[in-house]
Amino acid sequence: MNNKNEKLSVAFVVMGMLFCVCLITSNLLETKLFRLFGNINLTCGFIVFPISYILNDCIAEVWGYRKARLIIWLGFMMNFFVVLMGIIACALPPIVPGTDGSFREVFGFAPQVAIASFTAFIVGSFLNAWVMSVMKLRSKEKGNFNWHFSVRAILSTIVGEGADSLIFFPLAFYLFPLIVEGQPKVPVNILISLMITQVIAKTLYEVLVLPVTIRVVKFVKKYEGSDVYDESISYNPLKINQI
Repeated sequence: MNNKNEKLSVAFVVMGMLFCVCLITSNLLETKLFRLFGNINLTCGFIVFPISYILNDCIAEVWGYRKARLIIWLGFMMNFFVVLMGIIACALPPIVPGTDGSFREVFGFAPQVAIASFTAFIVGSFLNAWVMSVMKLRSKEKGNFNWHFSVRAILSTIVGEGADSLIFFPLAFYLFPLIVEGQPKVPVNILISLMITQVIAKTLYEVLVLPVTIRVVKFVKKYEGSDVYDESISYNPLKINQI
């Protein structure tokens, strides 16, 4: 399937599906914490969430910002659907009262955490795609592709993950607890530590898998016959009709 004029290809659909699955999976894995190297605390969502940014990079690189915009909103809607269904399922009474505790731990998404997560995801993902698009357009692939792509992939991840962490942690663990009575507030110094740790860890994740990402992008570009430069497009996140 190597048609430059088609709007949606098999490779694009597969990457889009993987993007949505990674987002949903990371949300479900967020309920468990683990310790890395003895002193770094992370949620299990860390295992899979950075993959969504890598897929975002691949989609923006091969098909451009407009296709990335479509996938970001699709991922948002699929994630919202799962969270909504989880809240409804938790509200339904179990046959045997008190036996759904474990189920609630996994699917009982706290509204304030869900709102913070959705907001952070939208802002971080669009910034990631925007940085990839603008940097590619300005470079016009001068010099070595591996170098240019690596730089924009890493910088876009730092910007996107930075915005994600800067929004999510203060909203979920500081601002909302001030508004919602009874919710524990995380100290500012711990919040800052969490944000910095998340950005550094996820960026290192991106760097470690860059050799694989580069090979995937090269293969998909060759297979699709597509290498989009986003000239004269609107970066407005709401213009999802422009694909």
